[in-house]
Amino acid sequence: MLYKRSSQLFAEAEKVIPGGVNSPVRAFKAVGGTPIFVKSAKGAYLYDEDGNRLIDYINSWGPMILGHAYEPVVHAVIEKAKLGTSFGMPTELETQIAALAVAMVPNVDKIRFVNSGTEACMSAVRLARGFTKRDKIIKFAGCYHGHSDSFLIQAGSGAITFGSPNSPGVTAGTAKDTLLAKYNDLENVATLIEANKNEIAAIIVEPVAGNMGCIPPNKGFLEGLRQLCTDNGILLIFDEVMTGFRLARGGVQELFNITADIVCFGKVIGGGLPVGAFAAREEIMNYLAPLGPVYQAGTLSGNPLAMAAGLAMLQALDNDRAIFQRLEEKTAYLAAGIDKVLKANNVTFTINSIGSMISVHFDAAPVVDFQTAANGDNETFKKFFHGLLQEGIYIAPSAYETWFITDALTYEDLDFTIRAIDKVSKTF
Repeated sequence: MLYKRSSQLFAEAEKVIPGGVNSPVRAFKAVGGTPIFVKSAKGAYLYDEDGNRLIDYINSWGPMILGHAYEPVVHAVIEKAKLGTSFGMPTELETQIAALAVAMVPNVDKIRFVNSGTEACMSAVRLARGFTKRDKIIKFAGCYHGHSDSFLIQAGSGAITFGSPNSPGVTAGTAKDTLLAKYNDLENVATLIEANKNEIAAIIVEPVAGNMGCIPPNKGFLEGLRQLCTDNGILLIFDEVMTGFRLARGGVQELFNITADIVCFGKVIGGGLPVGAFAAREEIMNYLAPLGPVYQAGTLSGNPLAMAAGLAMLQALDNDRAIFQRLEEKTAYLAAGIDKVLKANNVTFTINSIGSMISVHFDAAPVVDFQTAANGDNETFKKFFHGLLQEGIYIAPSAYETWFITDALTYEDLDFTIRAIDKVSKTF
């Protein structure tokens, strides 16, 4: 496939946009080459500016669970736009989507909408600090909760040390209140809690990690976090920006029957438009202004176009309860096919998958946390990525990102993908 037009557009973009992109992973720095510029998308396919068709496995990094340009969502946005695109005032639509979301998700009474997953996680941490009157939080290496200062932290020198900033612009003062733990390691979390008694407001976690590839929780990990939080007066925050309304109707709480104190959403809940949200039981949510002392606001929060898209998406998922089973079956089919051809071609690999999330790691050892994810062979991944791209398949341009399966994918698409992986892996 040729990407002449994309190359031209990228050169033009670099003149006026830092790095030529508005989110760093899009720049292909991790894999080399020139980013693909998309012209349109429909169902399971992307159509780029050079006229190529690509089977899409990132699906806007998760929201397009029903496929691109899903007709009820498109119709809802168009009809709402005719009535006005933004008001900065309450609308009935906000209550409708809030009521549906609360009905679908276990253990929450109220929800507040924001404009991104980053904003949802940032606001959830502020709320947890205000509610508990404590300052510190625990996050996990490899879990991404957006680019808010509190989350851009790298490891300290030992299990009970503070993290340090891993981006200029994040102050050491901010970093000192973020403790970094190892994903799937309860003993490490317990050590941090013991060393910071009565100082930790919240533990925030991707209950299924998606930003170091797909990494499901080990058996007992989420249950252990829940118990540690209960025993120590800490709020458990599930960052379900990726997993919410994707792995189950009620997200990971429903899937594993685990109760979180605050849940963050994004991606699917906006139907592809910029939407985030955070939700909790009434006692916690009533700490938010204007009822309580914790301030949070947003001029475009509850934007009618975004609410219309999100409501149409949630209604579709609520009305079709079988979709999550279909997605799981497609993911399992793809995983089995990839496993077969990579083994046949003597490739060293591990596949992680759960529900409609899957990733291929080029290392034989189990991938259970950021350290084991980092052991993968990135040079092989680069060949894998560009080989699939030439075959008309688009996966995330980073070894540290999950793939997302959409209901629009057919088994013919999956078979095509498996054959392409067989062809590409023969060149390793």
